[in-house]
Amino acid sequence: MLSLKNLNKQYENVSAVKNISFEVNKGDIYGFLGPNGAGKTTTIRMIMGIIHPDSGSIKLDGENINLNGRKNLGYLPEDRGLYQKQKLAETINYFGLLKGLELSTSKMNTNLWLKRFNLLEQSERKIEELSKGNQQKIQFILALLHNPDLLILDEPFTGLDPLNQLLLKEIIEEKANEGKTIVFSTHQMEQVERLCSNICLINNGEILIEGDLKKIRNSKKTNLVEVVFSGNLEGFKVGNYLNDYEIKENKISGLLRVDSKEFISSINNYIEITSFKLIVPTLEQIFIQEVRSSL
Repeated sequence: MLSLKNLNKQYENVSAVKNISFEVNKGDIYGFLGPNGAGKTTTIRMIMGIIHPDSGSIKLDGENINLNGRKNLGYLPEDRGLYQKQKLAETINYFGLLKGLELSTSKMNTNLWLKRFNLLEQSERKIEELSKGNQQKIQFILALLHNPDLLILDEPFTGLDPLNQLLLKEIIEEKANEGKTIVFSTHQMEQVERLCSNICLINNGEILIEGDLKKIRNSKKTNLVEVVFSGNLEGFKVGNYLNDYEIKENKISGLLRVDSKEFISSINNYIEITSFKLIVPTLEQIFIQEVRSSL
């Protein structure tokens, strides 16, 4: 289990992380979300030991992460850090040795993962000769090679086609089923909804929402409406009643700005309502609403 408690980090006059606390249990795929500059990268770098917090603690399985080391941690960074002139297998084996694997084990694991990603026949090619998508696969392999208990994945789907995104998703779920602790950071909200059971959304270094994703979505459903209608909406000022609305043919959806009864009463003067329902918002809609409210 990964536990962050009262974590703070300040750069001169900027508070990058403000009193952040959350826990990620074993077997959990935890979505760590936020807009650019929210404090995600600073938090991840503190977990990685690249920078140190001004105050607060980071524990892995109950122990100070700085004391028990990070060889049991796998990290896929958003920016690739591969040696472009080196060969695939050579690069992966080298990182395996850095993580404490015996050379024979590193070579075995390298071949297994290259085969899983359909790259075994390219093992003698230089990194620079690979496509961006295949380089992303190599970066992912480096995070998995030593079978760590904690995985931190920062934008893992970057540069991947839909089939390879599906393969990564399958592997992430496999690792969760094995009891690995997974922190997953991305701007692709649809991937978070497919993969994550719990999330933490931060902005300006502070937590906006945190916890069970299903419960968070259900708690936000009271102001998102969908109306199917017949007739003509001409003359009805939708923006007075809905935020972030969308109109497609005979369907209108958006976030209520007023009481639902007032909205229904007003729109009934223009069209005939076929159906009206409060719907559970997408994570993307929640993300936009929460971040806007925090500004």
